[in-house]
Amino acid sequence: MISFILNNKKVSVDVESDTPLLWVLRDELKLKGTKFGCGKGLCGACTIHLNGSPIRSCVFPISAVENQSITTLEGILDDENYQKLQKQWIKKNVPQCGYCQPGQLMTATALLKSNNNPSKSEIQSAMAGNICRCGTYQRIQEAILDAAKKGEKNE
Repeated sequence: MISFILNNKKVSVDVESDTPLLWVLRDELKLKGTKFGCGKGLCGACTIHLNGSPIRSCVFPISAVENQSITTLEGILDDENYQKLQKQWIKKNVPQCGYCQPGQLMTATALLKSNNNPSKSEIQSAMAGNICRCGTYQRIQEAILDAAKKGEKNE
């Protein structure tokens, strides 16, 4: 039995210790916001937060999260930074196919939590591991910059 904090609630799962966290979240805990992309930790579709930092859940074994805090897309819906980003995502027409967006938003939310006024280069660096097959990188960057603007209502 492996126990951890998931979206601010203690949970326990009885799975093999080497099971990727992604499959525990999706199959065992029925949280479908985290997506499978490449299975090698290269595309970012499976990004979640481990103790507030973004990680790739497809290559992270469940045993490594024992007594740790995990946050998924479902756990950040009320987060102020996420809400600002979501508004800018819509305003900038970022999503096209939408498949990579949960991972993009998880990474961007962690960035704004750690740096509420990132530069373009800081955004590019933080988002570098997230692949968008539709190529909306410029719009993603603009959405993050606008979400970070102080005093903006983001409407």
